[in-house]
Parts: sequence; structure tokens; C-alpha cells
Amino acid sequence: MSDLAPIAVALDGPDLATITGWARSAGPYVSTMKVGLETYLRDGDAAVHAAREASGGRDVFLDLKLHDIPHTVAGAARSVAHLSPAYLTVHASGGAAMIRAAADALPETRVVAVTVLTSMSEDDLAAVGLRGPALDAARRLAVLAVGAGARAIVCSPQEVAAIRTEVPDEVVLITPGVRPAGAALGDQQRVATPEQAIADGADLLVIGRPITGADDVAAAAAAIAASLAG
Repeated sequence: MSDLAPIAVALDGPDLATITGWARSAGPYVSTMKVGLETYLRDGDAAVHAAREASGGRDVFLDLKLHDIPHTVAGAARSVAHLSPAYLTVHASGGAAMIRAAADALPETRVVAVTVLTSMSEDDLAAVGLRGPALDAARRLAVLAVGAGARAIVCSPQEVAAIRTEVPDEVVLITPGVRPAGAALGDQQRVATPEQAIADGADLLVIGRPITGADDVAAAAAAIAASLAG
């Protein structure tokens, strides 16, 4: 599957039938299907099975952003082990013990630590008491998370180059907030084009609405994949 674009399509849709259609349309062009909190809470395991089967067996990125005491996060991670996700997210701000608990509970899955949400501005960070700027906060959290056993990191495209220099090469860097040139930003604050994110060191791009909101989902996925291949 090395010829597939390093894109995780965000399957955040209104119902199971819709996300199944998106997965089927985008599957020939991308490596990964991302099942997020909204979809998983509504459709449960069926969403993961549909994403995997409709896409032709692509990796599943289960984006639940777990954040609780270590014991609870470990139990939550074990509760989805039967789904064999390639990736499972936790919040890096939950601390080293929490991240380690998730990694130990799911050794076959890449536990992904989310650093700073791409919807947050510098003012937002200050308001919640997170010492910034965002670049520094994301770097601190990434280093902490990798030290605690995370094997992948979520950061914005604007932090990926700096984080790439601070973590081992085998750590997968995942960037949401990726928008083709001219696309609407939606609720994203810290963004880049797919080509720039890859050039800066990203390994996997999370892309939702530019693909799933297109009139022709397959064509949109193919076009972004081609832009990366070029």
C-alpha cells in the first residue's frame, strides 16, 4: 500500500451510510480512515468495521482523544482492542502516567498523543492556562509523550518541523488542519497545504471537509493524492 497517499480521511458524518460511502469513494487513494468521537459514539464498532471494509482494508485511526486518570484510560484502551486500530489518540496533557497506561494496554496499536488542538489560537491557550506560544507547548508535550511510550504525535502543520527535530524518526507525526490552497479554513486556526505539511516533516495528514464535503469525494481524494505524489 506504499502507493497510497499518506492521508487519513476524517469520517465525521451524519450517519453510518454516509461515512461508508465516503470510505468507499476515498479508499482507493488514501492510506487511512479516521473514525472520530462523534461517529464512534453514535455508531460504535459498526463505524470502524464499515470504514475498514468499505475502504478496502485501510488502516483505522480511532480518534477518541482519551483524557482521564491512568487506570480509566487503560481500561478504555483495552475496551477497543478487539477493533485492532492502527492508531488511538490520547491527550498529551493527561500526563506521562496516563500515556504510558494507554501504550501498555494496547501494545499493538500506535498510541497517538494530541499536543495542542489546531482549533486553538494563542489567546485560547492563555485563557486555559497553557504556557505558550503554541509551538513551545506542542514541543514540550510531544517530547513528554514520546518519553512515556507514545509512538505518534498530533500537532498542527505549523509545529511539525520543530517537533520532527525533537523526536525519533520512527515516531509518526500526524497533522490535522491541512487545507488545499484556497479551501475554507472552517474552525481550524493553524493550517498549511498538504504539500507544505509533508515538506515540513509530517507523515500522515488528517483531511476531512476538503474531501468529504466535495461534490465528488473520489475526485477530491484523487486530486490531493496526486498533488502529494507530484
